[in-house]
Amino acid sequence: MIEHFHMRDCLTFEEVSIDLKPGLIVFSGPSGSGKSVFMRSILASFGLDDPIASLSESVVSWQIDESASGLLNESPNVLREVKKEKARYFFNNQAISRAAAAELSRTHLRHLSLKDYSDFDSDALLQLIDMTVSLTDDKHPHRLELYHQGYLRLKHLEQELDRLKSDERKLRDQEEFARFEVNKINEIGPEADEYETLLEVKKSLSKKEKIEEKIVHAQQIFEYEHVVNEVLVSLDVDSAFFDDAMNELRTRFDSAQERFNDLEGTDIEHVLDRLEQLSDLKRRYGSIEEALAYRDSKQKELEVYESLEEHVKAMQQELNTLYTSLTQSAAQISLARSGALYGLNDSINSYLHQLYLDGAELTLAHGDFGPAGQDRASLQLKGASLQQISAGEFNRLRLALLAVKSEGMQGQQGVLMLDEIDANLSGEESMSVARVLRTLSQHFQILVISHQPQLTAMGEQHFLVTKDDHSSVRELATQEERMEEIARIVSGDTVSEKARHLARELLDAAHGNSTGKAV
Repeated sequence: MIEHFHMRDCLTFEEVSIDLKPGLIVFSGPSGSGKSVFMRSILASFGLDDPIASLSESVVSWQIDESASGLLNESPNVLREVKKEKARYFFNNQAISRAAAAELSRTHLRHLSLKDYSDFDSDALLQLIDMTVSLTDDKHPHRLELYHQGYLRLKHLEQELDRLKSDERKLRDQEEFARFEVNKINEIGPEADEYETLLEVKKSLSKKEKIEEKIVHAQQIFEYEHVVNEVLVSLDVDSAFFDDAMNELRTRFDSAQERFNDLEGTDIEHVLDRLEQLSDLKRRYGSIEEALAYRDSKQKELEVYESLEEHVKAMQQELNTLYTSLTQSAAQISLARSGALYGLNDSINSYLHQLYLDGAELTLAHGDFGPAGQDRASLQLKGASLQQISAGEFNRLRLALLAVKSEGMQGQQGVLMLDEIDANLSGEESMSVARVLRTLSQHFQILVISHQPQLTAMGEQHFLVTKDDHSSVRELATQEERMEEIARIVSGDTVSEKARHLARELLDAAHGNSTGKAV
């Protein structure tokens, strides 16, 4: 609930501070005194209306979702709008955007205006029906949750399939390109060290004849080996070092010759062609190793593309299974809802009867899968659409829905703000609206502007808005003050004793019912 409201510099208002209580709170006063401006300033503190005061501040008892908002609760919480060159918004002195302030507030506060059809859209009406079903069937919420989870999975699969189908041409082009790349590299069939090995072969082949000729000449050294040994013996020098050197030389010459023998029959043209192919891969991919890594990555892509068809088939199969399951689940939900319609329509029309209306009919139609099933709910009054009924009928019909909803509520449900909901109603109709609002005040703190004595008398807290040089708001704390204001509403500025008598009767009737609230 809103515990306190403070406003400063708002058109004809200089400064206002009021404490608010639970229940039905009525604001009355002469036309033009500033009641609607005052109500708008309260809404502005929550980011729900354009700012018109330099300061609008509401102290509230509700707790916000800290994890979702990133804000911390205090006791109590304070929402504030400050307007200088531009409007700024705060939650417990932490700056927030107007959108954030409004988002925080909408969970706890509703402003019912003639432009607001949200209570009558299909989703809201289905929630009302489901609430009614759940009062007698505790399995219904579980069925709704299972259906909703299946529906979310269904939409995900449909979107994924649509994406795959829309991208199918692109994916097939990618598959063709990947296959071309893999085949091109595989046709060459490179090995990791092949390029360097072939370079050595090329070098060896280019020098083979010259080196072989030089080896033949160099081998003449072995003809003088015994001479060198004789000289070393004559010099008393150990010839082991010379023998080792000559043996190493023989080994090197033999190894070279073996290598050259292995090259016999090697096709130099083939080597050169192979080197050209490998060079082309190196130019394109950076190295043979990178070319092989690229081929392997494209091979993995091919595996994905090749499994795409199977993946799509599996998704389509799951989708078909989900369709069947959801159809059965939606049918069960529809059956339960249809079974509750008779009693629910009876409850709505019972409240409407109190409001001097009748003929409301809530109906269900079958449609495509939606978040809450295959049902679409609609409400008509005497066969007329909501756009065809009067403002008074619209307001009373909405009150009847709220009253039915309140039957399933536990504890306080937040704040309702209404602006002249009893305008253009007869005395009996106004009294009926007042009674229903008193019923709703068991679950809501209700702030309402009224020009009718019946609703004004029913208020559990009464504020008078007046205007002289400046507008002001004050609580009428005594029965006498309230009686005078209600008498003024009845008879105008010149208050008659007859008007006072009627005002006293209205207050006494309301006071007699105040302990039970349900009047």
